[in-house]
Amino acid sequence: MLKALFLTMLTLALVKSQDTEETITYTQCTDGYEWDPVRQQCKDIDECDIVPDACKGGMKCVNHYGGYLCLPKTAQIIVNNEQPQQETPPAEGTSGATTGVVAASSMATSGVLPGGGFVASAAAVAGPEVQAGRNNFVIRRNPADPQRIPSNPSHRIQCAAGYEQSEHNVCQDIDECTAGTHNCRTDQVCINLRGSFACQCPPGYQKRGEQCVDIDECTIPPYCHQRCVNTPGSFYCQCSPGFQLAANNYTCVDINECDASNQCAQQCYNILGSFICQCNQGYELSSDRLNCEDIDECRTSSYLCQYQCVNEPGKFSCMCPQGYQVVRSRTCQDINECETTNECREDEMCWNYHGGFRCYPRNPCQDPYILTPENRCVCPVSNAMCRELPQSIVYKYMSIRSDRSVPSDIFQIQATTIYANTINTFRIKSGNENGEFYLRQTSPVSAMLVLVKSLSGPREHIVDLEMLTVSSIGTFRTSSVLRLTIIVGPFSF
Repeated sequence: MLKALFLTMLTLALVKSQDTEETITYTQCTDGYEWDPVRQQCKDIDECDIVPDACKGGMKCVNHYGGYLCLPKTAQIIVNNEQPQQETPPAEGTSGATTGVVAASSMATSGVLPGGGFVASAAAVAGPEVQAGRNNFVIRRNPADPQRIPSNPSHRIQCAAGYEQSEHNVCQDIDECTAGTHNCRTDQVCINLRGSFACQCPPGYQKRGEQCVDIDECTIPPYCHQRCVNTPGSFYCQCSPGFQLAANNYTCVDINECDASNQCAQQCYNILGSFICQCNQGYELSSDRLNCEDIDECRTSSYLCQYQCVNEPGKFSCMCPQGYQVVRSRTCQDINECETTNECREDEMCWNYHGGFRCYPRNPCQDPYILTPENRCVCPVSNAMCRELPQSIVYKYMSIRSDRSVPSDIFQIQATTIYANTINTFRIKSGNENGEFYLRQTSPVSAMLVLVKSLSGPREHIVDLEMLTVSSIGTFRTSSVLRLTIIVGPFSF
């Protein structure tokens, strides 16, 4: 058993020497060790903590590098740094199984013993109660006080490198990182180890030669969803305009600008990473693409309204001149004042024309003419004044629009009484001084008044159209006049 313990201690010393070497570059560890990804090296497994009921029979478990020991609960582990003791016969009443202190010789103790124990000199425990066994392990009995730690306050113990004697006369680890006795560079971080220390690069840095250089995390995707910003020892994520970081500080989610900060004057439509503004009908986007400006529809076209276009915010409306009303939103239609309201007297008749109305006498006949039931003014044959006058005069009224296209047939005249063996001729007797009209005979008993020059209103023209009737043998001659009043409206509609 002591031989096995000695081999274990020797293995311990070899493992300790490995612990102080440079960082291991592989992740395969020997039995009793496991890979530490933070320190990038193999670390000891504490079997006493993970193995259930590791020791039997009331023995206590003591962890050490690469394994563990089962010892009596009263046993203390010390190290003999002097020369190995010669094997002596067992003292009376002493056996190898007696509980006490186990001391290992300096051949197996190049470093601290497993479990954070301490090393003591064998001379401190030499005496009649000490039994030296094989491999220089010394077992001491102390039946009177099995828990007492053998020590001599005046004796200085020798601790391994990286350890120092405590006030309880035990060897304890020196924290070189706290004490400032390490030799780590200013760009490195000191990590305290049992009996030693290690110099590592801070998080976000990697060792390159003897220096710690920043790790550019942005070159190792996919750290960030959209944009990565590298910083010394770290990084952070950014999002493109129109996006914001989610709670995980990695993913970018779209910002609904229409809900968050609607900048549109009228209508806002959210799109991925941005938004667009639109305007209501009758408006258009201004140069800033946010506000809306009224569209002056009246300036875009001169054909929107028949008469006058009036621009309004977001729309337009059409107006008509006096005597007209708007129909179908854009067209002007004449108001027939004779059917609505007019100022004509009872002895007058109302005549409507485009854009207004006129009042004319109900009896237009002037002496020596008299009104007949047929609404005709007749000059009696018995009246000597009638010999040189037309036999009858008929009054007619018509209205035309201003600037009517020419030539245009506007009025037809026709004989109402036809005599046998007579010839009818037609002429414009008066009212055509400027040559605006032409009378074209269309049959032996009818003729058509033609407008040959465009007329502009408002204006009134009175034209006398005469029909001469002559017998074929020349014994009979008569005439009749149609007095046509033409009212030209002020507009072309």
